[in-house]
Amino acid sequence: MTTPPADPTHPALPYGTPNAPRIAVRGETHLEVDPEIARIGITVASRGKDRRAALDDLTRRNTTALDLIKTYGEAVERLETGSFSITPELKEHGRGERIHAYHGRVHITAELTDFTALGELTTRLADLELARVDGPWWALRPNSPAHRQARQQAVKEAVQRAREYAEALGTTLAALVELADIGAEDTQPHPPAPGTRMRSMAYGATTEDTAAPLDLEPQRQHIHAAVNARFTMAPPQL
Repeated sequence: MTTPPADPTHPALPYGTPNAPRIAVRGETHLEVDPEIARIGITVASRGKDRRAALDDLTRRNTTALDLIKTYGEAVERLETGSFSITPELKEHGRGERIHAYHGRVHITAELTDFTALGELTTRLADLELARVDGPWWALRPNSPAHRQARQQAVKEAVQRAREYAEALGTTLAALVELADIGAEDTQPHPPAPGTRMRSMAYGATTEDTAAPLDLEPQRQHIHAAVNARFTMAPPQL
């Protein structure tokens, strides 16, 4: 009987041999760390009887918001302008398409690394005329050392688990055959842990007409990393 040739698209599983038995394990780690950045979204709006009035008003309010954010200097790592729109509002009653007013909107995103300035800036932006503030959204940078730490701990966990299995058989690991990264990603933020209360630091003079700064608390970030690993071990004496 002839043995059919191996299918290169479906390689054989890496089974071990009596002289080189293999062991497959999974290593996982979960870390909880402080966030590194906070993002807020600002929507500036305007309204006018005609298109030009709405546009001029929107330009003025957008400039006011941007100038305010820029006064925080290095506390703001990134500042971006998103979508912009001028939309006519038709009259509800009457014949024809008669325009009642125009509405303008522009969206701004600010990314802060200095959380002491976050509460005050958020409050001052929300105090602007026809301005809406959303957030903050807490996050880690893509190249954060926390991601590397999670991956390294997952590998160490896999090695430790494999070593424990080998010791249970009265033998030792011989070599690493395969290490597969099966993903490392952030999970949804969890409620802030106790003891992470933030304090807002004032920038500039505060008057009686100025709203009190928000006292915001950062949300701890949860990181998960996992790997699959295969090792060979010395033949155990069963």
